Amino acid sequence: MTKKLAVLMCLLLVLSAVAPASIAAPKKVNVNVVLNQPFTREIESQLKSFGKVGNRIDAINAFTMSIKAEDLPKLLALDFVEAANADAVRSVGPVSVQSAVTIANEGFSTWNLDAINVTDPAVKGRTVLQTGKGVYIAVLDTGLISYWRNFFPADQILTQYAKSFGGGGSANAAISEQPNKWEQDVNSHGTHVTSTILGYSLNGDPIYGVAPEAKVIPVKVLNQNGSGSSFVIAEAIVYVANLKEELQVPMVINMSLGGSVLDAVEKAAVDYAVEKGVILVAAAGNSGMGGMGYPAAYEPVISVAASGWTQEWLTGRYWWLGNVADPIDPMDFYIADFSSRDLFDDPDPLKDHDLDVAAPGSWIVGPYSVNQGSYGYYFLGGTSMACPHVAGAVALMLEKDASLTPSAAEDLLEMTAVPLGPGSRKIYGSNGVASEISWGLNATGHGLMDVTSLLQAVQ
Repeated sequence: MTKKLAVLMCLLLVLSAVAPASIAAPKKVNVNVVLNQPFTREIESQLKSFGKVGNRIDAINAFTMSIKAEDLPKLLALDFVEAANADAVRSVGPVSVQSAVTIANEGFSTWNLDAINVTDPAVKGRTVLQTGKGVYIAVLDTGLISYWRNFFPADQILTQYAKSFGGGGSANAAISEQPNKWEQDVNSHGTHVTSTILGYSLNGDPIYGVAPEAKVIPVKVLNQNGSGSSFVIAEAIVYVANLKEELQVPMVINMSLGGSVLDAVEKAAVDYAVEKGVILVAAAGNSGMGGMGYPAAYEPVISVAASGWTQEWLTGRYWWLGNVADPIDPMDFYIADFSSRDLFDDPDPLKDHDLDVAAPGSWIVGPYSVNQGSYGYYFLGGTSMACPHVAGAVALMLEKDASLTPSAAEDLLEMTAVPLGPGSRKIYGSNGVASEISWGLNATGHGLMDVTSLLQAVQ
């Protein structure tokens, strides 16, 4: 991205009277900056006139700082500045929550895993050989709740690499690491996302996950309200990319989060991770016709829409017994109305959206806490829930071929997806009332993810 294409935000200087014959100080904004060369003392000296440099990500020549809003064009005019923009908000978006009736020594599968051809409730087992063994998945999210050991095997969570980043997007531009905060989450969004990847224990009953033998690295980048800073996301992406280089293992990043604008530093971090061989998967967003969010809409990132099964509520309280027909029949599925669409005709080159595949994101059951200090099992709906299905599937691909590149993984996902054209479906809700949901071609990407076909295509 050139300086001319950089996103300029918060450029209007707001002056308000606070007392007779006085005005407020010029408004300051947190900006994220990417340089076209390494950071040096000479550069830091020239930047002092704008303000103090905050946290730096030297691997991508980036940093954050707080400056006067009116000074952003001057900062962009510096020869060594490649791009700069105001720090962007990232969040999990609105998530629908409904309590789930728990099971008692019954099945081990759920409709959503059956829908992507990973498990089959008829045989109470997996239908693919791969389990994600040897693959690491970094979940950039809210972290895990303190009860996480009640759901996940302790050795599947790589606590030695878990991180928590805070700060950014506030009056204080400094980004801080918060030791052990990753397992003190009270939001529990990250816990639910992780449960789709690994599976979980439901009151002692094992529920399958997409990649149950993958190792998960919790990286807390969102606060207890489920929101955070694009700079923090970038810092976490670089951390994971460097970890992959250090450990020399296949690495996937799951980002069930997003925001409305592309951040220059976040873009540089994605490029850096892709260069290192990290495969990034992100939720398309829950904005419906409002368009996709970032980083999902950035082309190198695999973006995921949310699909649903037309019979997902017809089994009533026995939600774990839903049996999806084999092979996948597109007529059995729909695109959730909240799932963000691909804006094909948007003239803005920074919004050249790229929706890849759809995966189950309507009413996915998993552990979730609605009251701090206690937990239960809840249906959640959102592209946040669809995203870990694809991240887990990528782990299965990497188990079969650890040399798979990010672009090759994306191509295989698109090539093997079951096409789902525009259409309408009659859907029955949890209350038994029917409604019709419709969608256009811009909602489906390349279609519904099919893990069986996907793994067959991996040589």
